[in-house]
Amino acid sequence: MIAIYRWENGGLKETPEFAESCWINLVEPTTTELERVLTHSNVPRDFLTDPLDTDERPRFDYDDDSSMLIVHVPCPVEDENSPYPYRTVPLGIIFFAKSVITVCSAKTPVTTAFLDQIRRVCPPSDSYRFAFRLLWHGGVLFLRYLNDIHLRTNALEEELHETISNEALLKLLTIEKTFVYFTTSLKADTIALARANTARQLVLSEDDRDQLEDAMVEYQQALETATIHANILNGTLDTFASLINNNLNNVMKYLTAATILLAAPTLIASIYGMNLATLPFMHHAHSFAIVMGISLVLAGIIGAVFFVLSRKRRF
Repeated sequence: MIAIYRWENGGLKETPEFAESCWINLVEPTTTELERVLTHSNVPRDFLTDPLDTDERPRFDYDDDSSMLIVHVPCPVEDENSPYPYRTVPLGIIFFAKSVITVCSAKTPVTTAFLDQIRRVCPPSDSYRFAFRLLWHGGVLFLRYLNDIHLRTNALEEELHETISNEALLKLLTIEKTFVYFTTSLKADTIALARANTARQLVLSEDDRDQLEDAMVEYQQALETATIHANILNGTLDTFASLINNNLNNVMKYLTAATILLAAPTLIASIYGMNLATLPFMHHAHSFAIVMGISLVLAGIIGAVFFVLSRKRRF
């Protein structure tokens, strides 16, 4: 899909044709749309195709008359069967002449919501300031989604405080993976933005550099927030793992005590099941009662020993 916006009457207006100064937004573009943009802009082909690779890393690149900045931006997962609430996708921002091209392999709120917020604010002819405000909005979305993930984590923790379930633990594990994706993308984004800030190929004014630094602050804040939440979640998962092991140890302890309690009566019953004439009380009139009494006394002694040890926290 291709959408072309030009500045008109103090706002962005969608138009079917290219203009001298415009914003070209490509989302899952077809080959025909790519060829159309290439013919208009004369930018290198890989500037338009590289951001479509979902594994493309954030970086800054340049050519004779154009520059490209690739960053990872957050995107909600619309598939209900997906265990991950959010993911990151590469977004390519290409500067040429007095226009800006954005390329992404998926529809992301960074461009859709940005279109509403920037209306009547910044024309695409100020390409650097326009793009840096777009980047700033991406950092804001990172923070917003991180806050939502944190709220989901708290809800799952409260659920686990009631009862430890495998389903809740698996959900926490998927959230932990989401934090890993976010932190990895944000680390690469901050490096790419720092590279663009020092690149000689970008002739930035003071206002442009201020906008870029504001975006860098948002991404750095999002990185620190994601790192903190990830560390907290790691500690939470380790705590619940320790609780599960502790509960298992308690169960094994009680089962061991029960086994030992049953061992004494079982041993005596096994001995008296040998049909030997020399066994004590073999011919006594109350032999069964005597043997059962001895078994119960031994079991009671063992039980008393375990009780005393448990009170002293030695068992």
